[in-house]
Order: sequence, then structure tokens, then C-alpha cells
Amino acid sequence: MTTKEENDRLTQTDAGTPGGDLYRRYWQPVALSSDLLADAPFPTKVLGEELVLFRDANGEPGLIGMYCPHRCTDLSYGRVEDGGLRCLYHGWLMDKAGRCLDQPAEPEGSRYKDEIQHTAYPCIEKAGMIFAYMGPGAPPLFPKFHFFEAPDSQVWAMKMLHRCNTMQALDGIIDPSHLAFLHYYNRETKDDQRSAAEIRAARNIIFNQPRITLDVERTRFGIRAYAERKAGEGKKHVNSTNFVFPNIAFIGGMGARQGQGGYSVHWHVPIDDENHWRYDFYYQPSVPLDKESLIRNRALEIDDNHMMIRRKENRYLQDREEMKSFSFSGMGTFFSSHDVWAVETPGPIADRRREHLASTDMGVAVMRRMFLHAMDGLAAGKEPPMVLHDDKDNDFRDIVVMGTVLDEAADHRKLWADIIGREDFHRCQV
Repeated sequence: MTTKEENDRLTQTDAGTPGGDLYRRYWQPVALSSDLLADAPFPTKVLGEELVLFRDANGEPGLIGMYCPHRCTDLSYGRVEDGGLRCLYHGWLMDKAGRCLDQPAEPEGSRYKDEIQHTAYPCIEKAGMIFAYMGPGAPPLFPKFHFFEAPDSQVWAMKMLHRCNTMQALDGIIDPSHLAFLHYYNRETKDDQRSAAEIRAARNIIFNQPRITLDVERTRFGIRAYAERKAGEGKKHVNSTNFVFPNIAFIGGMGARQGQGGYSVHWHVPIDDENHWRYDFYYQPSVPLDKESLIRNRALEIDDNHMMIRRKENRYLQDREEMKSFSFSGMGTFFSSHDVWAVETPGPIADRRREHLASTDMGVAVMRRMFLHAMDGLAAGKEPPMVLHDDKDNDFRDIVVMGTVLDEAADHRKLWADIIGREDFHRCQV
């Protein structure tokens, strides 16, 4: 059982808390590129800090403290001009490095501006997303995940608000047993009159087999979870999910399910202790994405403010008639809507003392231990896992998103290791 003290450590994300200090050692997404217009600052909150994003004259993003260092007015209302962001109150001009470039009301020749150092964090823009490093010292290397180097036609980014602590969503990353329940629906037609058992029998292996054997492997990037399901006489289906420490999941996405070798990346970033953003990337290594379809499907379930249309206030639009013949949950076919229901309904910060973890929660338990050990190590001056300083560690051929049918006696760990050693390591199969 996770104790209250452990749960507090796992869920607190402000600066100065063990979790908040840990998250700050990594590059984190802080906005979509489309959030940030050329002449309009973008207010945001990350890890409990109120901040403002803006683009300088070169179009490069900057992330600085929201409140002007002069009289603490809101800089998100400011003017983007003269190489920085100018406060409306007295005209102080701050650049993306937090330097004060101008104090027009001060006496001529005053050097007071040179004494000002405002909160500022370095930014990088990749794959339709803006990332920031909010930790101490020089930033680590930016991770060279494959989708960051993909052509624009093969990667697409989006985000959605989760009104709960980040850890609750991370728990779901390496919990493959829920697929056959929460995400189960009849893909044929909503008007299908077959029984639930008949519908289940028609589905593919992952959704047809609710009972799994879970194998959790610790890796240098975090955790690889193998879900094993029966696949006929003498056969088994094995599917992998990768948890990249501290808050990223690589999972089979739309392209993977269509046999095109794609995957999805879910990157969960705390807003504060009770809310977080999930930033998603969809990636195809060999063919263009059908972005029109992705955008159309998203618009059915997520509003213009990146909030789920299905939410607690409307009971996630659950349809009891739909549950009789079409879906297990009665909440449509959009997996992300299902996930939001699962992670929000325990409350903004779940009391994990009420849990009774089972065999399929092995990955959840291992992940929580990883966090607690990393926090202890950081407090003792030890570098957390996956903080990248050496190019040799910035090679992610060991992240393999794959599902395949094997003989029951086959060693799935050896198969994955063999694939990692191949030159076409960036390809995924389902």
C-alpha cells in the first residue's frame, strides 16, 4: 500500500518539493506552437509557476515569470516589441533570458536595469510543441526521440486538460489490462444487436482477451511492460508499452493498429498538484499521417480550450443504452475520453491508501518506486535517471513499440533485444 507520506511526495509538484524538483531536471512541453502567436503573449502555468510565453523579433520562444519584476503586473498583457516583452505599467522591457533591456521612466544613464534578473527558462521548439527547461544549471541534452526528427507530414501534436494530479494518469500508462474493458467497443456498428459475448469474440486479440500475464522489465530509460495474451493453440500475443522516466509513454497508436508502424506519445506535465496537461504526439515513420481525420476526431471530443467535452459535470455523457450492445463504458469510442474518466473520478489527488493493487498493477508499483527512489537520490545529490548529458545516451533504439504473435515458449524479451540491435530500429510493428 502507498502511504500518505509517499502519496504526498508522489503528487506534490511545486518548486522545493521532492517531485517538483525532480520534474524540473527534464525538458518539459509547455505549449503547442499554435498556442503562441507572433504578437500575443501566452499566459500559462507549469509546475505551480505562473509564466508567460512570447516570441521575440526572431520568432524564437521565451518563457519568463508572469509578473513584472517592477510592480508585479501581469506581463501577459504586455507589448511584444524591441527584442522583448514590454510591461504596460511603466514600460520595463524584459527579454527571453530575463534581462531588463529598458526602464524608460528611470533617469537617463541609469544602470539600474542591469541589476534586474527576472525568472526565465530556456526553450526549444520541436514537432509543433514548445519545450522548456525549468531546473538549475545548464540544461541537459534535448532527447532525440525519433518523432522529433520526422517530416511535418508524419507527426502531429495536440493537448488536453486533465483535472487531476499527474501521477494518476501515469499509473494508467503501464496498466494494459484495462484495454479489454474501458476501451472495449464493437467497431462494426452502434446498431449491432449481438450480445456482449458475441461482440467480444469478434474483436482482435488485445481487446478479446481480458486476462493477461504482465512482465515488467526495468530499462535504462524507465520501464518496458509486456502484456501477454493467449492467441490460439500453442500461441501467445505479446504487446509492449514503454514508460520513459519521469512522465512519458510510448504506446501503439492509430498507425500501429493499422499495421503501418506508428505510435503515440503521451507526455503528462503538471500544471499544479490538481491539474495537468497531456501533450500527445502521433507519429508514422514511413507514411504521412491522415491529419484531417485526427483533427476531425479530436473536434468531436475536445473543445477549443483543450478541455474534454465529456467531463464530470455531464457524467462524461455516459449512455446506458450504448452499453448494452456497443461499448463497455457507454462513453463512445475516443480512448482519451475514457482515460480522462478513469483518472479524474478518483478525485484531484487520489487517496492511494484505499487501493488494493493486483497482479496486473505490477508496473504501477514499480513506477511509483522509481519515483520515490529518484527523489531520494536527488536529495542525496545523485543525478536522476534519463537526465541526458552524453550523446551516447541520447539514442533511443531501445524504445520499441510492438505487438506480435509468438510460440508460447518463446522468449519475448530476447525478441525485443534482437530488434533493438537492428538498423531499422525506428520501425514498429503490431
